[in-house]
Amino acid sequence: MATIVYAMLTSLDGYIAGPSGDIDLPVPEEELHQHFNDEMRRTLIALCGRRMYETMRFWDSPEREIAAEEVERDFARAWRETPKIVFSTTLREVGPNARLVNGDAQAVARSLKSQTDGEISISGAELAGHLARAGLIDQYRLYMHPVVLGGGKPYFQSDLSLTLRPLGAKRLAQGVTLLRYAPTRIDN
Repeated sequence: MATIVYAMLTSLDGYIAGPSGDIDLPVPEEELHQHFNDEMRRTLIALCGRRMYETMRFWDSPEREIAAEEVERDFARAWRETPKIVFSTTLREVGPNARLVNGDAQAVARSLKSQTDGEISISGAELAGHLARAGLIDQYRLYMHPVVLGGGKPYFQSDLSLTLRPLGAKRLAQGVTLLRYAPTRIDN
């Protein structure tokens, strides 16, 4: 059975994007970027909400292969090699190695979880909130940057209530702290 993980960069005040909707967090430098490259390579399937998928499409571009930094080229390869399922009712097509689903995200996640061994990632706060309410997320990974955005898109949706058990913390490059948690129950 797969482990479903929701992992995102976040500010100290809990936002994954700033008030304008832009990802206003510092860009990962080589050491932190390599950590995310390794995480992407461990991911068997990436479940993406529409907005996060559209943001990450940047890595589909052939120009990424001529990026200045090897760590970026490596991430682009890992992104393209990872199968993606994109949940959207507005998109009509998706890029390479991606499948578009406009149906029940919970049913798809349940099926994938039971049929897969390894790690399935979730990208996107709304998709994560939807799957969290169904008890489908096994681990939350908050990569906390030492910045405060003061508002924007929160890591956890405002109407989601969970009780979590700490799994550990790790200091990473650029002052980022990885906090890992497992749900003990959904309080909604």
